[in-house]
Amino acid sequence: MKGRAMQQNPTRKVIIDTDPGIDDAVAILLALKSAEFDVIGITTVAGNIGIATTTRNAGRILALEGRVDVPVVAGAAGPLSRKGFDTADIHGNDGLGGVAFPDPLAKPVAGDAVSWLRDTLTAAEAGAIDILALGPLTNIARLVTEHPEAARRIGRVIAMGGAVYEPGNIGPRAEFNIAADPEAAEIAFAAGLDFTLIPLDVTRKVRATRDDTAMLQNADVPAAVASGALIDAYFQSTTGGESRPLHDPCVMLLALDEALFGCETLKLVVDTSTTRDAGALTVSQDGAAVSVALKVESAAVLKLLYHRLKAE
Repeated sequence: MKGRAMQQNPTRKVIIDTDPGIDDAVAILLALKSAEFDVIGITTVAGNIGIATTTRNAGRILALEGRVDVPVVAGAAGPLSRKGFDTADIHGNDGLGGVAFPDPLAKPVAGDAVSWLRDTLTAAEAGAIDILALGPLTNIARLVTEHPEAARRIGRVIAMGGAVYEPGNIGPRAEFNIAADPEAAEIAFAAGLDFTLIPLDVTRKVRATRDDTAMLQNADVPAAVASGALIDAYFQSTTGGESRPLHDPCVMLLALDEALFGCETLKLVVDTSTTRDAGALTVSQDGAAVSVALKVESAAVLKLLYHRLKAE
């Protein structure tokens, strides 16, 4: 598959915007284990569970890797203008499926994620920092609305969310991250950013099996063991099938090797109604132009994921 050329710089500064979250945790561990990423911060958003828990979970994931150098900054406690979802039935009351993680090694940075994003982007060279977005796009939409000059300094946004030709996972056509804050998605898509969306059309093809989780847990590497346990918890909380999709890790995997994905530019309209289709995406000439991943070499991206998680 053809994708954009790999970045000339071997290491790319990234900020992870996230609501950990079982598959968020696997994605964050992948980023921390990949030398191509210089993770300069984690901003949190309420999505899978409340902001206090998602923020603490970000610190716990960093603690597993002994990373005290990466600041965690709490962001939006809810959507821009509607009530949030509660997915404790999937991700557990702690957001991480009850998997054992150490306590955070440092307290979250004081202040708000959007202000921190503004200051960090303004202090850096324009285009030098990418955002890897794993949850609702509330923080990014607020940055675009409140600090548009800073938002224009983002190098690239890669986000997991939406369903284009696939059915949704929280409504007939709606995927969780976009449905959690459709207004935020509408703002982010229309902002003119270098934006790549990875929808369920791709993430449902990247699937872990019980054999995969056993292999990870036998690796004797903390990130691999934790990832295997996290995916096992995903099996426990959902029914049916012999495998489970790894949604959020696809963001990091595309950033690592876009040649393993196939993207095309689509014009997308976000359903901002209050029906069960809120958050649904429709391809329309009236929509905002977004690069959308629609194909993936599943076996190759899984091989890359597991190789990185198991690396000493």
